Amino acid sequence: MKEDIRKHRFLEFFGVAVIILALVRCVFPNVTVRHDETALTADSLATDSVAAEGVTAEASYYVPDGERYHRIRSVSSYKAAFPDNNDVQLTAAHRWGVRPVRNREDAEVRKNELVYIDCSPYYYIDPLHSSIPYLVPRAAILLQDIGQAFFDSLQVKGVPLHRIIVTSVLRTQEDVAKLRRHNCNATENSCHLYGTTIDICYNRYKTVEDPDGPSRRQVRNDSLKFILSEVLNDMRQRNRCFVKYEVKQGCFHMTVR
Repeated sequence: MKEDIRKHRFLEFFGVAVIILALVRCVFPNVTVRHDETALTADSLATDSVAAEGVTAEASYYVPDGERYHRIRSVSSYKAAFPDNNDVQLTAAHRWGVRPVRNREDAEVRKNELVYIDCSPYYYIDPLHSSIPYLVPRAAILLQDIGQAFFDSLQVKGVPLHRIIVTSVLRTQEDVAKLRRHNCNATENSCHLYGTTIDICYNRYKTVEDPDGPSRRQVRNDSLKFILSEVLNDMRQRNRCFVKYEVKQGCFHMTVR
C-alpha cells in the first residue's frame, strides 16, 4: 500500500515537472538550443575583465554553413610576450637606422635614406604632433606586413575588417626636446630618432566598411587587441621586430630588427 502511494506521488511530481518544462520551452524557445549549434559572433569573445598585463582569449566561431573559423588566442600575458625595453630596441635602431634627424628641414633633404609613409589600405596614420611620417625602408616594410597580416587574421577569424592606427614614427631631435618638456617619461635617446620605430595603439582601430552599404556590426576593441597581439607575437618570434607593451601610452612600441 505504501509503495503504491509512493509511486502515485512520484508520477504526480514527474507530471508537474514535465508541464513546467514545457511551459518554459514555450516562453523561452532558445533555451534548448545546443551550444555547438549557436552561431557565435567574434565580438562576443572579449570579456569585461581584461587585465592590463594580458589574458588568453580562446574561442571558435562558426559560419552559417558550419565551417569553423580559426581560434582567437591572444597571448598569455602582454608584458611577458612583449618585454623589449628601450636599451634592447636602441641596439637595433643603431644598426638599421639613420643618423638622428635634427628637424623637419633636415628630414626633407634626407629622403634618399627615408621612406615617406601615408595612410594605406592596411593602416591609418594618426595626426602626428610629435613625429613625422618617415621610416627607413626596412621599417616601412615591417609596418606594411603587420597591417596585411592583421587583415588576414581578421578574415580567417570571421571578424569585420579594421585598420591598425599608427600614433608615432620618426621623431626629430627638436621633437624629442619639446616632448620632454611635458612628458617626463620621454627619453632623450629615443629609438624614434632613427626611423626604425613605430607605435601602434591597441585601444583604437579604424573600421573598414562600404559607405553605401549596410551598417556592419560593432567589434569590441578587446577582441581586436587580442588578434593584433597574435600578429605582433608572431612577428617578434620570427625576429622581425622588438616589441614593448606600453601601458600608459596605450600602444605597442616596436623597432625593426
